[in-house]
Amino acid sequence: MEELQATQALGALAQPTRLAVFRLLVREGPAGLPAGEVAAQLGVQPATLSFHLAQMERAGLLVSRRQSRQIIYTADFAAMRGLVGFLLDDCCHGHPEICAGLGDRAPSDCGDTVEAIR
Repeated sequence: MEELQATQALGALAQPTRLAVFRLLVREGPAGLPAGEVAAQLGVQPATLSFHLAQMERAGLLVSRRQSRQIIYTADFAAMRGLVGFLLDDCCHGHPEICAGLGDRAPSDCGDTVEAIR
């Protein structure tokens, strides 16, 4: 991941509603959620949510797909891996052992998703 992409992603996440949306979609995994369900679960007005989803999609954090009349949003796990990798690339001035175990924070019930992040 390039620095510009990383700053755009971090900027998109530096807002409480967008961070909550991203965390919810990460928990949902590859299946994702319809926009209306995201709005309902987070108590966000649909118009406000649309703005935030568009910001996150432009930052490369979300992927959307049409399913019948709904738009399903999914966290972009490759982008998340890229962002985490970018943040850890130069870990502790060449002493990566200091950063060892950071991937262990991922919950074990995520199965393939956790392995894909590592």
